[in-house]
Amino acid sequence: MAEIKNYTINFGPQHPAAHGVLRLILELDGEVVQHADPHVGLLHRATEKLAESKTYLQTLPYMDRLDYVSMMCNEHAYCLAVEKLLGVEVPLRAQYIRVLFAEITRILNHLMWLGSHGNDLGSSTMVIYTFREREFLMDMYEAVSGARMHASYFRPGGVYRDLPTTMPQFAPNKLRTQAQTDELNANRQGSLLDFIEAFVREFPQRMDEYETLLTDNRIWKQRTVGIGVVSPERALHLGFTGPMLRGSGVAWDLRKHQPYDAYDRVDFDIPVGTTGDTYDRYLVRMQEMREANRIMGQCVDWLRANPGPVITSNYKVAPPPRALMKSSMEAQIHHFKLFSEGMHVPEGEAYAAVEHPKGEFGIYLISDGANKPYRMKIRPPGFVHLAAMDEMTHGHMLADVVAVLGTLDIVFGEVDR
Repeated sequence: MAEIKNYTINFGPQHPAAHGVLRLILELDGEVVQHADPHVGLLHRATEKLAESKTYLQTLPYMDRLDYVSMMCNEHAYCLAVEKLLGVEVPLRAQYIRVLFAEITRILNHLMWLGSHGNDLGSSTMVIYTFREREFLMDMYEAVSGARMHASYFRPGGVYRDLPTTMPQFAPNKLRTQAQTDELNANRQGSLLDFIEAFVREFPQRMDEYETLLTDNRIWKQRTVGIGVVSPERALHLGFTGPMLRGSGVAWDLRKHQPYDAYDRVDFDIPVGTTGDTYDRYLVRMQEMREANRIMGQCVDWLRANPGPVITSNYKVAPPPRALMKSSMEAQIHHFKLFSEGMHVPEGEAYAAVEHPKGEFGIYLISDGANKPYRMKIRPPGFVHLAAMDEMTHGHMLADVVAVLGTLDIVFGEVDR
């Protein structure tokens, strides 16, 4: 009697390479994938529905918790959508600060992707390397917002506050000598801009270290070259955006083609792939980190030379300065009304999208003139990319499923919402 080779297995949700709580049902012929069926919704937290019972400002922190590796980029899209409905003007300094932190977030995201993708495919060294740089980027988050992850730093009309003039410093302890402490504090003697500038200067060398480990590594190329190939036409039909689309050779980037904030004032290139495989998408993301670093350097130079306000002076949208509240009753009333009742947004609808590290992240808002969104819809890139899992893995080996899933760079906070 012939042996039956076709069988079905569960990949996740407890699998360490499932990137969260993905349940992937795989139909296999031996070790060859015939069909991949992603089951999502295990992390669903009703973010879109919750927004209907929260003020516009109270909804903002929920954005950080969607893609919890690209926190400020999520906030960015939400703020742009609210500003579009309000018709409010964002000060230029705030626009540059937003661009700076959006690019810091891009590197944060890609480092997390690189470390976990490398780890999934057998290079545990990558996680240690990438988390070394992530610590410095998290310090930048903490310096402006007080939080290392869920920052809530971008606000409708600008950003929460200006960049600090000092950086927190390490103190000696029983595990660290004074000499080691001084070494850790070497780049922390000046302002946040000085700290970012030092990072921008040193990061290309760190990128070279990552590339030395992986780019020409024979094992890495065996696991990624020719795996999950998507043609440019098919990538467009599947709704791919970001590195998934650019990896297939389509030079589409919202920062260039539909610029927002100060992106039309900075110079950078759009890296594109040629074959649309997992290796190409790796190369695209690696080059994106170098370009993001370049944008950060330009923002630092501009912000040094151009002081100014960092949030709108419309007190129905943003709170008045605390110094003004000490002497003005009207300012106190504005503050009280804004944080108790919230801002009233004119009737209408708006869609705003940003070039999120994973692709096009969009927020669609409908306002009925009240202080809460009437409806909110989130357009997450990860959800769209996951839908192509079946097509990208068909005919590949079981081990290649991990490589394809890693190249999607999905985070389930935004997939399930």
